Amino acid sequence: MNLKVNMEHQRHVLIVRLSGELDHHTADHVRLQLDDAIQRRQTEHLVLCLKDLEFMDSSGLGVILGRYKLIKQKGGKMALCDVTTPVYRLLEMSGLFKIMPIYENESTALSGLEVVS
Repeated sequence: MNLKVNMEHQRHVLIVRLSGELDHHTADHVRLQLDDAIQRRQTEHLVLCLKDLEFMDSSGLGVILGRYKLIKQKGGKMALCDVTTPVYRLLEMSGLFKIMPIYENESTALSGLEVVS
């Protein structure tokens, strides 16, 4: 299955909506797209919406963690929202929630990052 990436900028926040499968086949493509969008625009914060993400493996975890580090280096914040049950389990087991907050939806994520949409 393919992965679709939808990106939207709101002020200095990059909102990324992923649908499909984030795995070793798609991770490099997503990494390049996100890095390009973060570097080209005045992106301070990142929200990843995973509502339609059906599957993710360790390569996907690497993409998320790498973007977290990149945003953190810029002094920004990153959050996840709308995480599906299977993906939530993987994120929980990885310990990612200890460093990154998860929210019910995009609006609460934006509020949680103290960014008004």
